[in-house]
Amino acid sequence: MSQAFDLCRIQLGTPLRRALESLSQSGMGIVLVEDSLGRVVGTMTDGDIRRALLSGNTLASHVDDHISRDFASVGTAASRAEVLDLMQSRWLSQIPILDAEGRLIGIHTLHEILGAAPRTNWAIIMAGGRGERLRPLTDSIPKPMIQVAGRPILERIVLHLVGFGIRSIFLAVNYKADIIERHFGNGSRFGCAIDYLREDIPMGTGGALSLLPAMPEESVLVLNGDLLTQFDVGSLLDFHSRGRHRITVGIHEYTHTIPFGVVTVADDRIIRMREKPTERWLTNAGIYVIEPVVMARVPREGNYPMPALVEDCLDRGESVGAFQIENDWIDVGRQAELQRARGLE
Repeated sequence: MSQAFDLCRIQLGTPLRRALESLSQSGMGIVLVEDSLGRVVGTMTDGDIRRALLSGNTLASHVDDHISRDFASVGTAASRAEVLDLMQSRWLSQIPILDAEGRLIGIHTLHEILGAAPRTNWAIIMAGGRGERLRPLTDSIPKPMIQVAGRPILERIVLHLVGFGIRSIFLAVNYKADIIERHFGNGSRFGCAIDYLREDIPMGTGGALSLLPAMPEESVLVLNGDLLTQFDVGSLLDFHSRGRHRITVGIHEYTHTIPFGVVTVADDRIIRMREKPTERWLTNAGIYVIEPVVMARVPREGNYPMPALVEDCLDRGESVGAFQIENDWIDVGRQAELQRARGLE
């Protein structure tokens, strides 16, 4: 744990003067108050100290009666999107990370969550599909707005991108676009700028690229709007740049266990038997990084799938990178996958 974390920790019974010194020395904007067992029992900010002094206390008074015991915290498993949402909903700039016993592990700061180094790459999220396989859920809302753990899938994607420094996001919309546009607006509520690529007719997973108001000056991140994933956006963009690829495709390992014994037969004889084997394939994860020169080839009309753009690059002998998504990844396009994402399977 860094020195700043150590400086922002004080004990119950500490004078207000020491809490004020802790705020000044740590630069964290928050003081974590611990009991004798090292468990965080409350927090203090400069506002708490100021209110204590204005109510007649002195700098020698103990902090115990002036700490905020109803404070927000997260565990180590909290995602960037979850932390950012908690910060926005409670107007917080710092959230402590606690273990199961309530001891301090670290502190999330708004600066760290929003990304210390904003990236100038654009991101385009394909959110115009009807989601036929998820009916009747999608009769009233577009597929990307289906909620998982209390949050629309599309919002999770946007917050995930923002957490890695992406600030310019385009949403390609068609089916029930008004629901998406009302929810996200101009993106300011989510820490980014959001514009819309409005498809008059469905244009497939790649056709909406032709609707961009201008050609980007650098590589663009493109992803499907029905993904639940915590992939490392920065690592993907860096991989693409290092490899000087025209397109990089995010790939994910798909496994399937055959529920029967599998036999191999030659000349009417069994030569091998495997009981319920698991097969593995590398599949398209619906995540791409694309160079502007390639995006210029997308036709301006009609339905155009992203795999066609990849195949065009391969036919031209251009470099197509493969970046393995090793983090959790779920394509919420079928009922079974949606149930799994919701923890119901």
